[in-house]
Amino acid sequence: MRLFSACLQHETNSFSPLPTGLSAFLSQLTWRPGEPPVAATLETSALWMCREHAARLGYDFIPGSCFWAMPGGLVTRHAYEAMRDEILGQVTAAMPLDAVVLGLHGAMVADGYDDCEGDLLARIREITGNRAVIGVLLDPHCHLTAARCELADVIILYKEYPHTDFLDRAKELLDLVLATARGAIRPVMSLHDARVIASFPTTVQPMRGLVDDAMALEGQGGILSVSLAHGFPSGDVPESGARALVVTDNAPEAGAQAARSFAERLAEVARAGTDCFLSPAQGITQGLAIAAASAKPVTLADVTDNAGGGAPSDNTDVLRALIAGKVAGASVAPIWDPVAVSLAFEAGPGARLRLRIGGKVCEASGQPVDAEVTVLACVRDACQTFAGTPVDLGDSVGLRTNEGVGIVLVSKRRQAMGIDLFAGLGIDPAGERLLVVKSNQHFHAAFAPISADVLYLAGQGLMKTDYRDHPWRKVRRPIWPLDPAAPCHPVTLKERP
Repeated sequence: MRLFSACLQHETNSFSPLPTGLSAFLSQLTWRPGEPPVAATLETSALWMCREHAARLGYDFIPGSCFWAMPGGLVTRHAYEAMRDEILGQVTAAMPLDAVVLGLHGAMVADGYDDCEGDLLARIREITGNRAVIGVLLDPHCHLTAARCELADVIILYKEYPHTDFLDRAKELLDLVLATARGAIRPVMSLHDARVIASFPTTVQPMRGLVDDAMALEGQGGILSVSLAHGFPSGDVPESGARALVVTDNAPEAGAQAARSFAERLAEVARAGTDCFLSPAQGITQGLAIAAASAKPVTLADVTDNAGGGAPSDNTDVLRALIAGKVAGASVAPIWDPVAVSLAFEAGPGARLRLRIGGKVCEASGQPVDAEVTVLACVRDACQTFAGTPVDLGDSVGLRTNEGVGIVLVSKRRQAMGIDLFAGLGIDPAGERLLVVKSNQHFHAAFAPISADVLYLAGQGLMKTDYRDHPWRKVRRPIWPLDPAAPCHPVTLKERP
């Protein structure tokens, strides 16, 4: 058996002013055949799993290229087509193939391409024909289009948010692809549209129970896999929104029934409005009160300036409030400001200087903050940890203002994920009263265990918490909350000839 694998990932924020060109992929994550990843990461887990199991399972593995860039604005046409055509050339050279496994994000949008993943799959299917089994691993923050389900044989999504289960899902996908190639199963996919745009953290109820129920159903009545597509709330494409996908072993009726049930429950979770966002001022006040009664810090998540969703991560609103309030023992991370990082490096650890911080990219960045700071640490090629894997931050510095507010500045735009984001840059997270993290949910696995509480802030950053505030143009209407509640409905999938 001959199996090919490649990865192409970008979460495209339709409302972000940050252009994403080829240099973003080449400088952030590009691996080509002959230089595969030495460890599994969220972005490369599909290829890594195929490579690691090839010899043991007895198939010939042909690696392709892996590309990933930090979430941002529209991908340029040249960048997408160059990476796509490189992978297509590798597929052609590897023929004949029995199987193709792709690690795709699922929310990539390029100039001229609303569905990059669907375009890539269509071109691969033209090369391989129906003989090859195509399996796809997607992030739940994807646009789960009908075209992808028609072109692929098996699609699996991460179940957890934060996405700590990427290796489990990669293994699940590989097992199903190989079983299909051997003729042991005949996968059939059923897709149901929840008609909602929302966010679905899986660490809390009721979404936690929904994920648990999905996992419990797998293996029963011919159901092989249940995936809950959250959708990407900042992706303006026709098929944006939450959907439920069920893969069965030739049991389409059971699949359709399960997909409908989970889609309806997704819609219920979204409309219940369980998110509780505080203003920065409210979050600081409540956080300090909680911290005063505990030996642990309180984590405040600034979800509106989350680089993991395409925001610049240089908004200064919360930092400004902390400095104005002289909130000693509060720290903010990460703020993306390569210029300020270079100036702090020039001054060196222990130096005191006047530094202009943040507020550089767009209106949603706010105004820069001018502060007297002490440089705590300067680290070349710094990292934080997510689910046991390193995430690079570029050259980074830890600072402390005269008011006692800690700041982590990074030269690579990243969201907060691991507590070593603070610890590695001279700030002891356990010793702070407040930890302000620029992230929506990927911080939770690392920060919740060390925190007395986790509070979510709705600031003035690019990532709106009320999705009606985005200037939508392409999404199919009606869809909640842009419109009154719209009924769930099945998505008709065409059979391949």
